[in-house]
Amino acid sequence: MSKPPLPQPQSDRTPITFEQYEAYTPEKLELWHGFYDYGDPEDFKGFYRAVLTNMGLRAAVSHVPFAKWLAAIQEVALQNPKLDDALRDRLLRAIAELNEVVESLE
Repeated sequence: MSKPPLPQPQSDRTPITFEQYEAYTPEKLELWHGFYDYGDPEDFKGFYRAVLTNMGLRAAVSHVPFAKWLAAIQEVALQNPKLDDALRDRLLRAIAELNEVVESLE
């Protein structure tokens, strides 16, 4: 039996289907060395996406300092192989400007 499509997080909370719940939510979460674990690491993608879909991205962002989000976005974006030097420079300037805004808001 194939898995249903991965949940698609949106700005606002949205429901997942029962099939997505069954496919991506573990029956039992285990804690191993401080981390949730329940098998194949690929399974985490569906679980986390289901949680983010139910929570909504606005709510998720509101629970973590903006500077941490920006650092994570920068790290992931800089690993993108499609990023040429010009886009990398633009990204770094934009993140720097956003970090200045964040500092003034905190």
